[in-house]
Amino acid sequence: MTQTVKRGESLGAQVAGVLRQRIVRGELAPGERITEEALAEEFAVSRGPIRDALTQLSFEKLVEVQRPRGVYIVGLTHDDVDQLYSLRGALEQLALSRAMRVEDPSRWTAMAAAVGRMGEAADSGDHAAFVAADLEFHSQIYALADHPRLAGAWQQYLPTFSALLEVTINHDDDLHESSGDHVRLMDVMRTGSPEQAATVLTEHLDGARDRMLSELSQRRP
Repeated sequence: MTQTVKRGESLGAQVAGVLRQRIVRGELAPGERITEEALAEEFAVSRGPIRDALTQLSFEKLVEVQRPRGVYIVGLTHDDVDQLYSLRGALEQLALSRAMRVEDPSRWTAMAAAVGRMGEAADSGDHAAFVAADLEFHSQIYALADHPRLAGAWQQYLPTFSALLEVTINHDDDLHESSGDHVRLMDVMRTGSPEQAATVLTEHLDGARDRMLSELSQRRP
């Protein structure tokens, strides 16, 4: 079946997004071989966007390109998940410590709006809207940090963490607990000590990591 992509957006990024979700969900198994030809036919695009997508996924260590033999799925191991979340923890703790210096209330409105959207999504059970608001919340920590290189590092890994979140959040029938976690994190960033905020963030990211590790464990035969 042909996979539809939207014209006007980066075709390579769209193809990478679909493949990334398949890999993170386990729909493409480690060691499985895929080809540029088959992907170009499935997505009804030329090989250029396919190569762009595979280059990006290779950077993310999700595939291994072995030309001319083909492309092989690497997938995610427990160690990969640990590495991803330990890296995110290091980046986000730095961002958080810098963001807490911001005193201008107007600069916190975007984060507060994201928290509000998470609450609305939890009330309606809209997982997709919750994921979008969750990622926007964390992106705002980096925006408040006023550190473009740090924000750039987050943007590099944002697609991977988006795919991870889409997997783990769908295991939560009730999203209110996760929504409350973000309210707590924002509040402690505004009124708590740096040590308190660092602890809350660590607990939050450790919980996300543990849910993904549990997901991987359940896939094993």
